[in-house]
Amino acid sequence: MEFSSRARQRHARLAGDRRDQYPHSLQFYLEPPTESISLVEFESFAIDRLRLLKVVENLGVSYVRSSDTYKTKLEAELRKLKFPYRALAEDDYEARRKDHISHFILRLAYCQSEDLRRWFLQQEMDLFRYRFNELTESLMQKFLEHANLSFEAIGEDLKNQLANELSASTPGFTLPKVKEQMFYKVGLADAVDLFRTRRVFIKGGFAYVPFKEIDVIVLNNYRTKLSKALALTARSLPSIQSDERLQPLLNHLSHSYVGPDYSIQKNTGRISLEQIDALSVKSFPLCMRQLHRALRESHHLRHGGRMQYGLFLKGIGLTLEQALEFWKKEFIKGKVDADKFDKGYAYSIRHNYGKEGKRTDYTPYSCMKIIMSNPPSQGDYHGCPFRHSDPELLKQKLQSYKIPPSGIAQVLELVKGMHYQLACQKYFELTHDVDDIGFSLNHPNQYFTESQKLLNGGREPKKEFNNSGNFQQKNNSQESLTSSSTLTSSNEKADTELEGLEAYFTED
Repeated sequence: MEFSSRARQRHARLAGDRRDQYPHSLQFYLEPPTESISLVEFESFAIDRLRLLKVVENLGVSYVRSSDTYKTKLEAELRKLKFPYRALAEDDYEARRKDHISHFILRLAYCQSEDLRRWFLQQEMDLFRYRFNELTESLMQKFLEHANLSFEAIGEDLKNQLANELSASTPGFTLPKVKEQMFYKVGLADAVDLFRTRRVFIKGGFAYVPFKEIDVIVLNNYRTKLSKALALTARSLPSIQSDERLQPLLNHLSHSYVGPDYSIQKNTGRISLEQIDALSVKSFPLCMRQLHRALRESHHLRHGGRMQYGLFLKGIGLTLEQALEFWKKEFIKGKVDADKFDKGYAYSIRHNYGKEGKRTDYTPYSCMKIIMSNPPSQGDYHGCPFRHSDPELLKQKLQSYKIPPSGIAQVLELVKGMHYQLACQKYFELTHDVDDIGFSLNHPNQYFTESQKLLNGGREPKKEFNNSGNFQQKNNSQESLTSSSTLTSSNEKADTELEGLEAYFTED
């Protein structure tokens, strides 16, 4: 971790005292952090938690949450990112601190819209469920006491008196098992889900909940608290937006992509213009395949489509000269003559390659940026088909691409659950005939790269002759992984400290 010298000294001095802040690896995140941290640490913590929540989302759709595979993969990710994974370990203060601070940072970033709040709430719930269920019974009991959820355990006499009713009303509980299990007397309002699914005995306005079902009560309590906290944080947005240090970081985080940087063109010149039609069928994600098809049919794309598709083509290796030739050839087939193209469209293409204006080398759009962008209107083809298309139209499109009915049903189910990137991941698996792609899909150019590796037996795309006949020299450089292509600007302020975040989580 990087601190300014003053922050480092203060942290070292207070670390021992602050261990009392985190007596458990698990918490409801009721109290915001009050210490000062550097912008670098702020950024690093947030990106790591975002990575973790992305893994939680991916595993939750790919595996049964109670399965050994799910638990093993999630524990591995917690270990790798240095988050708490072993309850009440004596030496994990830094992991608990990171867990606490990173949660509140992402709460700030993901309170800004209903969609963001819903996604954040679901992933945090799934993460909490896993960590709670990994506790032993004694540690669960300690956590309940710590969280002020000390439900009343019924005595042996009352349990024996209600044994028949408890056995009949609680699925899977025989009379001997009822006598072994601890039961809690819980207010009906806290046990609505269990009551609705007829999993508990109800008497006198109370539910008699077996210890093994107490996680449902705890999760409902956590959901209520976190949902309310997100709404409260959203009300503090004006004060956040006025903070010039935080607002750019938080905006980037909520749309953040944390994979390879595709603005660095490692594949320049490897793709010829003649290959694009075939590649669009084999290796383009659905959003880019849709744009390519619309361009070929109408010989034009509006600005949103040109930006999304043009930067994608740049990312897969088209040079500036190839891009100018590609777009010009297609546009002059429509209502745009060569002179109009040179005057009205060529500038923006050169601009995307950093050759005009402020000479910024623009980055291809990530999945999150596309999903969260303005939805396409009539005559537009940009956006994410899984996010922005009508389900019936999406179904027809998938049918036209020969996706089997069972696969279409799986994709539509993911779309219904608002798992748009996972729906695209399923589309990849169906079009490439693989059961598990083994990675989390976050970027259209990642889709293309992984598709080409798979189709070429793990090799990169071969170098091709460019249109002028000059052979492009082979480049063996590999894609370098970066923590984030969008959050590096704050590194210039590495020693700048952020004061305690508590002001952003409380009402004025």
